[in-house]
Amino acid sequence: MAVYTDITETELSAFLAEYEIGGLRSYRGIAEGSENSNFVLHTEAGEFILTLYERRVDEADLPFFLGLMQHLAKKGVSCPLPVERRDGGLIGRLAGRPAAIITFLEGIWMRRPAAVHCREVGKALAELHLAGADFPLSRQNSLSVKDWRPLWEQACDRADEVEPGLATEIEADLSAIEESWPARLPSGIVHADLFPDNVFFLGENLSGLIDFYFACTDFLAYDLATCLNAWCFEKDFSFNITKGAALIAGYQSVRPLAEAEAAAVPVLARGSAMRFTLTRLYDWLTIPDGALVQKRDPRDYIRRLRFHRGISAASQYGWTP
Repeated sequence: MAVYTDITETELSAFLAEYEIGGLRSYRGIAEGSENSNFVLHTEAGEFILTLYERRVDEADLPFFLGLMQHLAKKGVSCPLPVERRDGGLIGRLAGRPAAIITFLEGIWMRRPAAVHCREVGKALAELHLAGADFPLSRQNSLSVKDWRPLWEQACDRADEVEPGLATEIEADLSAIEESWPARLPSGIVHADLFPDNVFFLGENLSGLIDFYFACTDFLAYDLATCLNAWCFEKDFSFNITKGAALIAGYQSVRPLAEAEAAAVPVLARGSAMRFTLTRLYDWLTIPDGALVQKRDPRDYIRRLRFHRGISAASQYGWTP
């Protein structure tokens, strides 16, 4: 459940008085999500999303996240637009939390995406990368390769509680990734968390991208690799190369990969799988049951890691020159 901070109608009505979107008609919590508290608002002006930013989001990063959404929307990327307050700001406070209101996007997320959806995601990701090229702010990726070992060191002693032998396995994978991580690739604004529940569709047509709260500056191809992990594995953890080819083709129809980027896709995909393995493993081992943070099973990404070990070329993910 992604409502960690409850709000009352009285608190919310007072908060809405700082906006020009009319009075409150109704509101409800949104179950999806794992980082913030989210609500659907119905006001006299229409439907909106209210987000209360919880403690795992640094309030100092909010101008970057919200400013990026404004920038991308003005560039034609279909994403939520932050609603300005009467004082011109984008961030208020509600129930002791930083809070913002953004516009509502129509659509549903695909629980069983097909190749046609993967192609649309690839295309939209490339459009995001191009649109973000002149965004004036930057944000360091706090979960990039240099951050994985410190995270691993906080979980390694208990990793075998998840699977026997896992500590040795992850240590070997992490060392191999660190040794082969590329030093120079085209960089820019990346979404960094474009999972299926962050992409809305109307039928086969992509209607919008949401949840930019991991967005940062990093290798553009790393964002594509994260999408390969998020969109192209089946329930049995087999990689669907048809979906992979569609995702990459959609991306390249807008922004063709440079030769060095294509060559780096295997290690980038392996690294992306490591990033999500480690964050999930850390939460799984350190957050008590019943806590507000939603825990996700790290074994889903451990299985992806095992797949990537056997990959040596981007063509094995469906890439064609």
